[in-house]
Amino acid sequence: MNDIITIGDAMIAFNPSSTGPMKFVPSFNRNIGGAELNVAVGCSRLGLEAGWISRLGDDEFGKYIRNFARGEGIDTSQVDFVKDHPTSLNFKEIMEDGSVRTFYYREKSPTAAMTPDDLSEEYFKQAKVLHITGIFPGVAGNNLDVTKKAIELAKRLGLTISFDPNIRLKLWSKEEISRVSKSFLPDVDILLAGTEEMEIILGESDPERIIEACQPYDIGHIILKQGKEGSVGYHNGQFIDSPVVPPRKVADTVGAGDGFDAGYIYGYLNNWPLEKSLRFANTIGSMVVGVVGDNEGLPYLEDVQMKLGEIERVER
Repeated sequence: MNDIITIGDAMIAFNPSSTGPMKFVPSFNRNIGGAELNVAVGCSRLGLEAGWISRLGDDEFGKYIRNFARGEGIDTSQVDFVKDHPTSLNFKEIMEDGSVRTFYYREKSPTAAMTPDDLSEEYFKQAKVLHITGIFPGVAGNNLDVTKKAIELAKRLGLTISFDPNIRLKLWSKEEISRVSKSFLPDVDILLAGTEEMEIILGESDPERIIEACQPYDIGHIILKQGKEGSVGYHNGQFIDSPVVPPRKVADTVGAGDGFDAGYIYGYLNNWPLEKSLRFANTIGSMVVGVVGDNEGLPYLEDVQMKLGEIERVER
C-alpha cells in the first residue's frame, strides 16, 4: 500500500554550471525536476511508500526519469511512455543570492496524452494520501479533467487530499489559477500554500485573514509557507506560528516548498501535533535551499533528525 500517491509532469532540469544571467552560462548539468515527483522523492527518502502517476516521452530522457524514480523507491506502475510527445525540459538561471528563474519547454507535455479513464480506481484504493498541485492542471488541456477525476476518486475512496497551489504564472493566468484552485478547495484536507499564492487565489495575504477566508471550505489543515518568515499552521482551532530554521547558505530555492510538503505529510501520517509537523517541515525546507537542484537536497529521515538534534551522527 502507498502512503502517498501524486500525479504530475516531470522534466529534465538543466541546472547552470555557474551563477549569473543564463545568456552568459557556458554549460548546464542534467538533472530531474517536477514538483509532484519532488514530493514523492521527499516522502520516499523519509521512509514513506510513494507512488507517482504520469506520462513520459518515449525517448532517452523519459527513460532516464523513470529509472531515477525507481531508484528512489517510488512506485512507477502508473507511469507510461507515449510517442509524439517529447519529455518536458526546463533550464534554470541561478543568481549569486540563490534566486532562480525557470524557462520551460513543455508545450507538448507527455501528460497531455492522459485522460480521466487512465486513472485506476484499484490504485487509489491502495493509498492513504493523494497529493495534487496547481501545476499539473495548467500544463496541458486534459490535465484539469484528469485532476478532477483524481479528486473524485480520492474523496469516494476515503483518501486524504493534499493540495499545493504551486502557482506558475508562465503556465496560466492569475484568473484561471484562482478559479481552478477555488474549485478544488472544498475537497482539500491539507492545504500547503504560500501566502503570496493565497493572495492570488483568495485576495488575502495576511495569514490570519487567509485562515478566516478558508473557513467556508472546511479545510482540516491550513498550512501557509512564508519562506524566510517560517510557516503558519491552523488545525482544530489551533494557530501556530513556526519560526524559520535558518539555512547554512542559500544555493538554490527551487524544491524547498516541495520538501516542506513532504515533511508536513510525513508528520500528518505519523499523527504528530501541529507544532512538531511544522518544525519538521521548516527544517526540510531549510536543508533543501542549501543544495543546487530540484530534489538533490531533499534529505533522508536520519539527516533531518540529526539537524533537529534528535540523533547524533559519528562522522569518523
